[in-house]
Amino acid sequence: MVGMAGKTKPPGEAMVRGSVVVHRRRCGKVNCRCADGESLHESVVLSYSEDGKTRFLMLPAGEAARVRAAVEAYRSERARLDEAAEAGRAALVARLSQARGRR
Repeated sequence: MVGMAGKTKPPGEAMVRGSVVVHRRRCGKVNCRCADGESLHESVVLSYSEDGKTRFLMLPAGEAARVRAAVEAYRSERARLDEAAEAGRAALVARLSQARGRR
């Protein structure tokens, strides 16, 4: 797939469903700085659901911006699709109402 400025995007990564979030957690080591519950470890992850379960995919630092853009592309496309579907439904209702009125 060719994106803007002629750059090639790997197929399947143009849009991603989910959310990019910062995951804060303890590692479980007794002597770690996170053991007090205050200084937790942070990682940027993609949160998504699969088969009814929430999954996390850790993102390397260099990938976070790229994945955020792919998530935003998915949301924009979904909003566009939702608008088109609503317009289609409204057109169907109008057509059927008009057909009923002609009887």
